[in-house]
Amino acid sequence: MFLASVLVIGIQTANFAYVWFTEYNFRQVIGSIYWRRGHWALIALYALIAVLMSKLFGALKVGYMRVLDVIISQILSVLLTNMIAYIQLSLIGRWKFLSHIRPMIALTGVNLVIVLVWVVFTRWIYTVIYPPKRSILIYDSHDPNRLRNNLSTRKDKYEINEAVYLGQGVDYIKERILLYESVILGDMPSHERNLFVKFCFDHSIRCYCSPKISDIMIMSSEKIHMFDTPLLLFRNRGLTVEQQFLKRLFDIVLSLILLVVLSPLLLVIALLIKAYDGGPVLYRQKRLTKDGQIFDILKFRSMRVDSEKNGARLAKKHDDRITPVGRVLRKIHFDELPQLINILHGEMSIVGPRPERPEIAAEYEKEIPEFPYRLKVKAGLTGYAQVYGKYNTTPYDKLKLDLTYIENYSFFLDLQLIATTAKILFQKENTEGVEEWQKTASSGRYHIRTVPSEEDADE
Repeated sequence: MFLASVLVIGIQTANFAYVWFTEYNFRQVIGSIYWRRGHWALIALYALIAVLMSKLFGALKVGYMRVLDVIISQILSVLLTNMIAYIQLSLIGRWKFLSHIRPMIALTGVNLVIVLVWVVFTRWIYTVIYPPKRSILIYDSHDPNRLRNNLSTRKDKYEINEAVYLGQGVDYIKERILLYESVILGDMPSHERNLFVKFCFDHSIRCYCSPKISDIMIMSSEKIHMFDTPLLLFRNRGLTVEQQFLKRLFDIVLSLILLVVLSPLLLVIALLIKAYDGGPVLYRQKRLTKDGQIFDILKFRSMRVDSEKNGARLAKKHDDRITPVGRVLRKIHFDELPQLINILHGEMSIVGPRPERPEIAAEYEKEIPEFPYRLKVKAGLTGYAQVYGKYNTTPYDKLKLDLTYIENYSFFLDLQLIATTAKILFQKENTEGVEEWQKTASSGRYHIRTVPSEEDADE
């Protein structure tokens, strides 16, 4: 896979070099001829940008992501790489390249075809080398169907041939494990899970585990040695002062740029909402952010003014309370754009856990005592749970996703999540409401007694 990644980046770079030497590097455009080192520096810089964009969008994760996701990532990567390269060339040529955009458009088209062929071909090779492994699923008292259904969406990677209940006994399960190539461990007590993990390690059998909250904390721990005793240190402090400063600076700069660039679009949306029923354009609601502080979140109103006359409830598929304008806004998440103002005020961040209503968070906390852990950082416009989860992902799973973000925070991770958010805006599974039969928000281990109630549910 490494060689395949080098190949696709190399071909794109070679195409750029060809365009540079044949179309752009001549006296009529630049006014002077580049020296040899200048050529190589420019070409190497293009390759570096292509690698960074591929990493940012996850465009090289063939096998890890679905084919469609990789294709979308590659398309975005190529477009952004060539856009940056063209701006760079324009600066070099003192903007003389603005009238010579056709070669760059042709380069983009050729590279798009190449990456599409690369994804399909590499995916085929990956499937041949790594076919789905025959697997056994071990579960405890919690319904395994949800995990099984999630895994069944990736039949190219997982093939569950048997599901065994933990109550059938450790010895019996160990005998069954030996018949398979991999084991998937659902949510179960730590003692039994450790027995199976060590058994799989001893017999060189691949093992997948559903992580517990403590597992996620340990993942980011710092390894230290006290004489001959290894220790794991996890500081449990959230972001460092330096990280908070850089994150806040980035929030201010990006939110200001977005507000300026999107101001015409924001005005059009506001006019459409007002013209439909004459009601208020914005919707305010109390939400929680860092350290449990309460603030008023801003959203474009997407439901009727009287949508909560019978009590607040989570939006469902085909909900008749949603206005025609609101239905479009919700599908592409543009109803969230006014939260850029919350970010400027310092109540939210660009990236972070999505903010919950105080009363709903209190209900969750009754069943999930660890739920307040996600308040170690500011609430975000987008987040780890929004990128890797769905609209109707359970609260317990969202908590684990949010903690994964907090415990593994980096500035580059924020950039990755922002890039991935742009990629999933139009994916249906991330905008769908809950089904009519979903009366409770089940977390797999916990079963929340109340449904999240908000006029314009974004969770």
